[in-house]
Amino acid sequence: MKILVTGSNGQVGHEFTLLAPQSQHNIVCFDRHGLDITDAAKVKEVIHNEQPQVVINCAAYTAVDKAESEPDTAFTINASGAENLASACREVNAVLIHISTDYVFAGDTLSPYNESDPTGPSGVYGESKLAGEIAIAQQLEQHIILRTAWVFGAHGNNFVKTMLRLGAERDELGVVNDQLGAPTSAKGIADCCLTIANTIAQRNKQDIAWGIYHYSGAPYTEWFGFAEHIFDAAVRLNLLNNAPKLNPISSDQFPTPAKRPANSRLSCDKLASNFEIVPDDWKYHLEQVLLTVREK
Repeated sequence: MKILVTGSNGQVGHEFTLLAPQSQHNIVCFDRHGLDITDAAKVKEVIHNEQPQVVINCAAYTAVDKAESEPDTAFTINASGAENLASACREVNAVLIHISTDYVFAGDTLSPYNESDPTGPSGVYGESKLAGEIAIAQQLEQHIILRTAWVFGAHGNNFVKTMLRLGAERDELGVVNDQLGAPTSAKGIADCCLTIANTIAQRNKQDIAWGIYHYSGAPYTEWFGFAEHIFDAAVRLNLLNNAPKLNPISSDQFPTPAKRPANSRLSCDKLASNFEIVPDDWKYHLEQVLLTVREK
């Protein structure tokens, strides 16, 4: 099976460049220079030339705070770009696997979100990603939208990298302790997408339950708890000599241009039921990421 991956310079897209050489599938990866998803004509040209059976869209505008002052750019990439891909996939009868986000929800519930729960993004980033979901559903029946949260990896910018940098610079850090979620490894997301692609290849397409799914790591925690694990592991693996003192703070004490969801927990039961994929252990993946960072 031929799989085309967009956004190969991003956290998740980069994982596909590592998986491609050992995969049973023919995986072709495009970064933004090779395939700008906001260019509708280029998207059609590349997908018609490549003729993939599955397209995995890892390209996205993910600067959550910056999106508040750059709404046009966020919507062009996250909404129009997604629509361009869905339209081109329909023309060549390809499946689109698209990565979305917990930010499509308001984050004000007391329990993990199911796929059928009402959306209600509180910022431009979430609004643009939700618009992308809607555009895909309108353009293409054969789609899987994979919402995820708190993504981290050895490549790119993320919370783990930020904590390592600040931990090397400071003796004391304040970390938000009133936002719940689940760290999710970029490799875990890539593996999840490939497992879905494998299932699609093995089943009749009419037997696939197309639509929205949730995938995140386990167990749930707070940013503060995530930070504690990062520093414990970083010291044990000799990435840092000493861990900074961590002080729990509220979201109000750490204001940002874009509001963060207080609850980013995603229920992954539907994915387990339909694709036999369960949340992976983010603590294990954190250690692997830190080992890779240490090697670099």
